[in-house]
Amino acid sequence: MAPDKIEECVEQNKRKEFPLHIHFKERGTVPGLFIQGVDYKELKSKNLWRIVSGIFPEEWKQTKNQSLARIFIGLGITHIPDIY
Repeated sequence: MAPDKIEECVEQNKRKEFPLHIHFKERGTVPGLFIQGVDYKELKSKNLWRIVSGIFPEEWKQTKNQSLARIFIGLGITHIPDIY
């Protein structure tokens, strides 16, 4: 997926706090939350995205611990639907 399309989805106010079903080309759908850390602009310029997945979004909301996140390449993302 193109970085500008992902950015459009990530930066919508209603999506910042809610996990999304993120669809990938070569892996299953991942429920996750895009986070905007201190390196957000640098990662975005490289089409890399920090995502807190699985059961960790609630823990991340409380602690803001970036070690709960993984970095995914935007080219592997195929679809980001609405909030679930």
